[in-house]
Amino acid sequence: MTRSLDDQTMPGPLSLFFAADHRRLDALLRQATYKPGRIALGPFGEFRAGLLKHIGMEEKILFPIARHKGADSRLFARLRVDHGAIASLLVPTPTPEIVGQILSVLSLHNRREEEPKGAYEICDEAAGPAEAELLLASLSAFPEVKLKDYRDGPAVFRHIEVNLDLSRRQWL
Repeated sequence: MTRSLDDQTMPGPLSLFFAADHRRLDALLRQATYKPGRIALGPFGEFRAGLLKHIGMEEKILFPIARHKGADSRLFARLRVDHGAIASLLVPTPTPEIVGQILSVLSLHNRREEEPKGAYEICDEAAGPAEAELLLASLSAFPEVKLKDYRDGPAVFRHIEVNLDLSRRQWL
């Protein structure tokens, strides 16, 4: 929940938690793409695992609370489509082109989550302060994601194309 203090809005605990995780993931991706035209697989693997965990926390813990409390589910449905596009981009071996596609989805997606009246603020308001604190404990205990090997091939790239198209068209 946000509260006003001298006309300044203070983000709630869920907003702070997830925005901090966005910054952590951004830093890992910067490490993975430090050398132009190359992807460092170690940091990218950490980014990949962290992003899948982040999506899992949102889909399994955070967003259901807002829906259960009666929040408008249209935004969360759209974010779920973005999650599908992002997850599909994490299947093949990373390339600079794939990282560019990931960034093209994440830049708008993260903004829609973090902006005023965005997903995180809606979740903070739906949960209320006491429940938000309980949710933070669940989020902190959320399990790490077990990564599968990268998969490449025509079917993987067709799946990416379909998911990216769905993600982009829904926001028009």
